[in-house]
Amino acid sequence: MLEPKNNSELPVIPGKRYFTIGEVSELCGVKPHVLRYWEQEFPQLKPVKRRGNRRYYQRQDVIVIRQIRSLLYEQGFTIGGARNHLTGEEARTDVFQSQQVAKQIRIELEELLKILRR
Repeated sequence: MLEPKNNSELPVIPGKRYFTIGEVSELCGVKPHVLRYWEQEFPQLKPVKRRGNRRYYQRQDVIVIRQIRSLLYEQGFTIGGARNHLTGEEARTDVFQSQQVAKQIRIELEELLKILRR
C-alpha cells in the first residue's frame, strides 16, 4: 500500500471526474508509456477510451496506479508479484480506496480552510 511518507511525495489528486494520461503521469510520477504498459499487465486498470482511443482515467484508477507504483518501485515487487498481490487484495481494495478518498478529501478541506482563514 502507499505509505504516508510516499503519499506526501505525490501531488494531491484534484477533485475531477476524469484525468488524461498526461495528468495521471504527473499525479503518479510515472511516464505515459509505463501507464499504457501497466494497462496490459494489470486487469484492474481499465481507463475509459473515447474519441480517437484517448484514455480517461477516474480517481480510483489513479489510486490503483499509485498502489502499483508503490509495490513496484518502493517495495521491490516484480510485475507478476504485484499483479498477484493486487488480485489477492481485491476484497480489501474497496476499503483501501475509500480510505484514500477520505484522506484526499480531508487534505483538500484543510487546504480550503487555510484559504478561508486568510
